[in-house]
Amino acid sequence: MPAEISLVIPTLNAADDFPGCVETLMEGLAAGLIRELIVTDGGSQDATCEFAEAAGAQLVHGPASRGGQLQRGCAAAKGNWLLVLHADTQLEAGWSRVVSQHLRDGGGRPAYFRLRFRARGVMARVVAAWANLRSRVFGLPYGDQALLIRRSDYAAAGGYPDQELMEDIAFVRRLNGLVELPACAHTSAARYQQQGWLRRGGRNLLLQGRYILGADPGDLARSYKK
Repeated sequence: MPAEISLVIPTLNAADDFPGCVETLMEGLAAGLIRELIVTDGGSQDATCEFAEAAGAQLVHGPASRGGQLQRGCAAAKGNWLLVLHADTQLEAGWSRVVSQHLRDGGGRPAYFRLRFRARGVMARVVAAWANLRSRVFGLPYGDQALLIRRSDYAAAGGYPDQELMEDIAFVRRLNGLVELPACAHTSAARYQQQGWLRRGGRNLLLQGRYILGADPGDLARSYKK
């Protein structure tokens, strides 16, 4: 199978997490899946860009808006498929076999990974279980679950909007036929651990509800960062 996937990763001062993310992607390179790595940076002041260059990534620069960063990164992609993931997400071992099978047998449908936090404890499992249930029932996987989609379908759905927050909800709501891959994306639990699982989870639900009801994404982003 020819290398079909363009990896697209938005970054902003991600030097602590980014190396672990890239390390888990190497098996896809060995499997002949990955055509290119595109890092779309929002003005990092740490060593993120230096690491990206050392990893052989194509760097795309622009303002720090995750939706805008993803928009620019996907526009630069040349692969038939996009695999979009966050810099603090690590795909579990064996993901390349699962993705290869999906490319071969999945009928071209967009797909996402199961969420798991890189943290122990009941609350980490509960919050991840809710996210996975939401994804299956409502078709709303978020960016930290990683999204695999054909580039032509990405374009047909209008791509990511240039907004600071909820860009993943805005985009995936325009997709049909999303399927869950039998592999996990392990994401950082830092915000939950710093602010408390119930507090952070409740705030996220409130922000999501406000967005769906029409709140401005910029206002929500400012609330999210507090």
